[in-house]
Amino acid sequence: MPGYLCRLFAVAGLLLFGAPLALAAETNDAWPGLVQDIFNNRPMSDGSDVIGIEMPVRAEDAAIVPVTLRTKLSPDDSRQVVSITLVIDQNPAPMAAKFQIGPDAKVSEISTRVRVNNYTDVHAVAELSDGKLYMAKTYVKASGGCSAPAAKNADEAKARLGQMRYRQFAKAGEGPASGVREAQIMIGHPNNSGLQMDQVTHLYVPAFFVNELRLWQDDSLVLTMEGGISISEDPNIRFTYVSNGAKRFRAEAKDTEGHVYQREWKVDDSGI
Repeated sequence: MPGYLCRLFAVAGLLLFGAPLALAAETNDAWPGLVQDIFNNRPMSDGSDVIGIEMPVRAEDAAIVPVTLRTKLSPDDSRQVVSITLVIDQNPAPMAAKFQIGPDAKVSEISTRVRVNNYTDVHAVAELSDGKLYMAKTYVKASGGCSAPAAKNADEAKARLGQMRYRQFAKAGEGPASGVREAQIMIGHPNNSGLQMDQVTHLYVPAFFVNELRLWQDDSLVLTMEGGISISEDPNIRFTYVSNGAKRFRAEAKDTEGHVYQREWKVDDSGI
């Protein structure tokens, strides 16, 4: 009986004192500190009519959570979106990616996949051509995404390292060389977070990820990405832009070990 009572009191203690601690951890607001660290405390306005962020409320797989960033400026607005920064507040390295938009590309939608390590707010911050910042946010329930084991083994990942796939999609009613286009770039890369453990050696795998991506139509810049450990294995970026009639599409990626990967395709081709 005494042993049973001890266990009962132990469980009661966890419920009584552990719950407030868990609640405090969940409600800890990291955002004010991130505004200071990432944006130098620049003022931000409500961005509900400027930028949208879409993610599942509860992630099916915390290591590959889909996210879509969508600009919402009206066609008669003279301002343009210059950059979009994606921040996953409770991740070990919260700034997941910063996208710079080419001046003539008119990118209006960007989709990718990210790791989410804890229940967290996720912020999208758009900088407009007026020099002001506009913020939108959503909430995602996920855990363990940054430490989840890689889907591919080391040999398979090495064999795919730097391979790029490209797909181009035409919007309904648009020709292949004009109007709004949709494209996708996929890069073979383990994008190791530095928090994953080798299942054989039980040692942590060093961080190794794509930290820069640049995309052009002919010689006109479409999009750049400054990436971090929160971008999922085999980075996948899908986006819309306005074609300038270019015949070629180019991609250049760099990773944290200094490798440079470059490919070029005909605009209407798809493949490796």
